[in-house]
Amino acid sequence: MMTFPDAPERVQQYLDRTGLAAQQPRVHLLTGDASDRRYFRVLSPDGQVLVLATHAAPFDYDTLPFVNVARLLAQMPVPIPSIRGHAGDLGVLALQDLGDVTLQAHLGAENWPAHAALYRQAVSLIATLQKRGGELESADFVAYGVAFDVEKLTWEMDFFLKHFLEGYRGLTLGDAERQALRAELAPIVDELAGEPRVLCHRDYHSRNLMLHEGRLYMIDFQDARMGPDTYDLVSLLRDSYMDLSEVTVDELIAYFLALQGNSRGETLFRERFDLMALQRNLKALGTFGYQTLARKNPVYIQYIPRTLRYVRQNLSKYARFGRLRDLLAQHVDELR
Repeated sequence: MMTFPDAPERVQQYLDRTGLAAQQPRVHLLTGDASDRRYFRVLSPDGQVLVLATHAAPFDYDTLPFVNVARLLAQMPVPIPSIRGHAGDLGVLALQDLGDVTLQAHLGAENWPAHAALYRQAVSLIATLQKRGGELESADFVAYGVAFDVEKLTWEMDFFLKHFLEGYRGLTLGDAERQALRAELAPIVDELAGEPRVLCHRDYHSRNLMLHEGRLYMIDFQDARMGPDTYDLVSLLRDSYMDLSEVTVDELIAYFLALQGNSRGETLFRERFDLMALQRNLKALGTFGYQTLARKNPVYIQYIPRTLRYVRQNLSKYARFGRLRDLLAQHVDELR
């Protein structure tokens, strides 16, 4: 709450303004994410339930990225929480409450066959997002105007160097060493930026998929943009928050390719998948370092070992990454 301690006051103002305060609802702060938003569940005695997303600053409803992307996703349609109200001057957006069960949480509550069916559902949603995203492309939607281009991907790799290697691991990189690392990362960036682009959720993992009434719903989609067709699948299957067996990963990749009508290109696709995974997992390490040190949020430390394991697997799998692995392993024991 220290990021903007007036959030409860703004929630109260919203309840007063909408008349909900007269019902004397219960209000609970929900577990936050890595963003600068805070979420409150409002439970009224009449059974009405809302989630109030409080932003760090006021916003214009009509130009808010979340609202713009929600309009696009609703046309596909894919399941997303409905918007129930807003007060831009208070920085408050009222959303449908989807409950507390994420895809991540579901693993501990059900057996694997039930969980596997949800993963297939999640993969199907990616296929829909890509297909319908191509059909609905329009300058009216902000997601089509931003992409994982060279500038963005390079920024993410520099973010990893700054916030994981130098920040979290406390290294001091000399100019020559930094340039050597950037030289090895640059071909990865160039190759990914040069791939044909599809619509991407941008953060499609087990904590951003909610199970509600037997169906998965996408949340946290405001940063949607154009990128490689492997991006969201990597986010789901090389998820820092979940362990999936290699057999499961292989099966779900094959399922995705079947949905795409590309059953013969699995070897090439897997190489592109692994390249995307390497870049995304390095960026995730930067995020975890930033959250731990800059945001004083240690919850992400527990996900670093799994993410490093993913990175090591891909660095070891392809000879082309030998030099990058050698450079990183000098400072990161887990990559040796």
